Amino acid sequence: MKTLVLRVDPEHPDPEKVELAARKLREGGLVAFPTETVYGLGADALNPRAVLSLFEAKRRPLDNPPIVHVGEREEIHALAKEVPPEAEELVKRFWPGPLTLVLKKSPSVPSVTTCGLETIALRMPRHEVALALIRRSRTPVAAPSANLAGRPSPTRAEHVLQDLEGRIDLILDGGPTQVGVESTVLDLTVDPPQILRPGGTPPEALEEVLGRVTLHPSAVAEREVEVEKARSPGMKHRHYAPNAELLVVEGEPSAVAEKMAELAGELRRQGKRVGILATQETLLRCPAEVASSLGSRDNLEEVARRLFGALRELEAKGVEVILAEGVPLRGLGVAVMNRLRKASGYRIVKAPAP
Repeated sequence: MKTLVLRVDPEHPDPEKVELAARKLREGGLVAFPTETVYGLGADALNPRAVLSLFEAKRRPLDNPPIVHVGEREEIHALAKEVPPEAEELVKRFWPGPLTLVLKKSPSVPSVTTCGLETIALRMPRHEVALALIRRSRTPVAAPSANLAGRPSPTRAEHVLQDLEGRIDLILDGGPTQVGVESTVLDLTVDPPQILRPGGTPPEALEEVLGRVTLHPSAVAEREVEVEKARSPGMKHRHYAPNAELLVVEGEPSAVAEKMAELAGELRRQGKRVGILATQETLLRCPAEVASSLGSRDNLEEVARRLFGALRELEAKGVEVILAEGVPLRGLGVAVMNRLRKASGYRIVKAPAP
């Protein structure tokens, strides 16, 4: 299979290019497209054969349910068995946007699309290319991230090509994504509502609407948590990992910089090629031969936006070990730390306070 790449304006996508991609989806093909979070790999969510081919192309385990994307808020009623008032309020406040809602599924949704679960994960993306594609395809679109399973998520079309060239039909290249980490997944089938995966909508924003919101233990874990049935992507299996070994260094900024410099020195003496993934403040205190900046520690939105691209950048430079700086567990920092800890396989180093 040859993968066709079509460049489109992210604000005003060419209708002819979008129609070509939508036709591929209607025919059961696979199309990668930008959302505000990361690039998604889409298949017709109501076509079991297409959804199975999506799992095959990504080498994705069949117990890891994809998120189903819709082009209009109202479509939630056709795909969910029931829509509680809390869901209506969240849809009104946060859709389109980086929030996925887990609800009881409608019988019309094929079992393979939800990995045999009685729940479905739904969201409406905040990106003109994604919305145009979904609306033109005239079907809900099952779309996990457009990468090989376990790899860092793609925030540019070239990342999709690195992993999936020749495995999918088409890529709509709408340039870099804006949020940089996947959507927040909120389970509304439990009381109180539970965040299964932290993401682009911070927990604080959900608490403002719902009051009490809990975090699933796997969302903020410092070690692997046993998950029998994943109700959301990102809960089970290793995710987001570069080819290089990854260590996460957590603690106060000054202690982290000192510990990273110490670890980098030890690893280099062992003959390892080391890359540093850190904020610009830490890089000033911990200079490195190979480094990638996450931006300012005071701007967690920028850190999230740069995260996956920076991991791929260091990987491309041939490093064997990446030392990554931990960031505060607030706002988008919760999502960033979830991704880093999972990507490292929970190889976490605590920097002692000075």
